[in-house]
Amino acid sequence: MSQVPGAQPSPPSVYHERQRLELCAVHALNNVLQQQLFSQEAADEICKRLAPDSRLNPHRSLLGTGNYDVNVIMAALQGLGLAAVWWDRRRPLSQLALPQVLGLILNLPSPVSLGLLSLPLRRRHWVALRQVDGVYYNLDSKLRAPEALGDEDGVRAFLAAALAQGLCEVLLVVTKEVEEKGCWLRTD
Repeated sequence: MSQVPGAQPSPPSVYHERQRLELCAVHALNNVLQQQLFSQEAADEICKRLAPDSRLNPHRSLLGTGNYDVNVIMAALQGLGLAAVWWDRRRPLSQLALPQVLGLILNLPSPVSLGLLSLPLRRRHWVALRQVDGVYYNLDSKLRAPEALGDEDGVRAFLAAALAQGLCEVLLVVTKEVEEKGCWLRTD
């Protein structure tokens, strides 16, 4: 198939959900998986399974608007036969075997604002990173569109900057086989 001279190839189709309520965990899951597999209702069901006898569920917001914790993300991934592995921030990022990793989910501090007014509070925000057609993307649901990070060096630079700010946690989304073999970690 010939291409018109000077025409740019069309960019790959990257699935990206935008922020709604406090559903960043749901958006991060769907963005890292590149399809809508989870909803607020599905996340609420996971919360009920995690704390069946609890009147006030510790895994989500008291207001019922989301704000799900890491246990919900891990249970959602396990239900799909995947695993979430905590990245030890003391390790050099060069030890991260990115080709073995389906995607990454970061938990970052996020400023709180009411309209244009920024409040002196910090909340936590879940963000997905994923490779699509050889390019890594920041799939933060607060972004208007996916942000290309580039190749492995680009995603490592992004991770290094996020980890340097402190209070950042990184989950590696991997298959069960990769988790069991530990091959998400380079040993050379």
